[in-house]
Amino acid sequence: MDAWAVIVAAGRGERLLPATGGVAKQFLEWQGHPLYWASARVFGRCARIHGLVFVFPENALEDERCRVQRLAGDLGLPCRVVAGGARRQDSVRHGLDALPAEAGLVLIHDAARPFVSAVLAGQVLDALQAGAAGVIPVTPVTDTIKVVQDGVVRMTPDRASLAAVQTPQGFVVSTLREAHYRAEAEGWDVTDDAMLLERCGHEVRTVPGESGNIKITRAEDLSMLERGVPSVRMCVGYGYDVHRYIEPGAPKARLLRLGGVAIPAEGLAVQAHSDGDVLLHALMDALLGCLGEGDIGQLFPDSDPALDNVSSCVLLEAVLERARQRGLRIEHVDLTVVAQKPRISPHRETIRGNVARLLGLAAGHVCVKATTEEQLGFTGQGLGLKVVALVTASLPVA
Repeated sequence: MDAWAVIVAAGRGERLLPATGGVAKQFLEWQGHPLYWASARVFGRCARIHGLVFVFPENALEDERCRVQRLAGDLGLPCRVVAGGARRQDSVRHGLDALPAEAGLVLIHDAARPFVSAVLAGQVLDALQAGAAGVIPVTPVTDTIKVVQDGVVRMTPDRASLAAVQTPQGFVVSTLREAHYRAEAEGWDVTDDAMLLERCGHEVRTVPGESGNIKITRAEDLSMLERGVPSVRMCVGYGYDVHRYIEPGAPKARLLRLGGVAIPAEGLAVQAHSDGDVLLHALMDALLGCLGEGDIGQLFPDSDPALDNVSSCVLLEAVLERARQRGLRIEHVDLTVVAQKPRISPHRETIRGNVARLLGLAAGHVCVKATTEEQLGFTGQGLGLKVVALVTASLPVA
């Protein structure tokens, strides 16, 4: 199904007007364009998004229609412009009505979240294409939350069950339309579109949100626009690992795994201290290369008895935690498996999907390739296999 995005830019933003000189926040000039255009440029980098609908206040509709027409040439996507309504849910409904018939999936995004990433949009679309009716990005609630009435605390919900919600929220178009029409007929008043699906009995799934996906709401938030997107430097990490084939049942023999996926290989095992997942080992070395932190042999020495036959997925999570602490943002992963045997191609997409899941990336940001060495060298002679990994990422500039 084709996916479109609806950028909701019809609010008045009255809390911010004194700080902006009376300019609604979605029209603030930022990086040479109105604030709402930042989200449009991000969605323009998402190959699966086929077009955009902008929802503006009625009194700004014609001016913004002309501006979108001027800007859209550089975007490469069809753009439609419609007037919003009295409430956010009315504006979203108008945006849905402007979608073309072929649009089967839709992302609903607030124009006041200019720091959204294409990776997050891709993760929402992945969950939709996996069968979800509705998908929302969420982040953990770190503060203790109190339910307060008339100045008195009534209860303290368990924050482990709470989540803060972001946009873009993704939906099957027909399901969301049905929910909006029911809300209009029955007089519902909601704060986001996921709430409509919840009230209609549809399951809404979640994907991890992003800490940087901030909504411009208060006067102090304007300083984020002055700082802009945090400065980052691009980095590339290279990883390479090899494992020898040995007879199953021999000491340190491990069943063949690649990317956390068991690979049927009759009569073949790999020699390793851990579980011998050569693909994840190469990937970890590439991630550590981005961080400038050596290799997995330094972190997880094969002399450590606690690591005997340990899952490489567990080791990868430890490396990813180091990466998260440093603010590493993984953009793309390219993996090449070199093996004369067994055949990797039947398992390629399963490996790709699992690696994407482990890294929290959209599948389109992971490439898994397989090749042989034409019976040359140790891999060509079937003595073992190797993997080359290349990770493209970014790190905050201190």
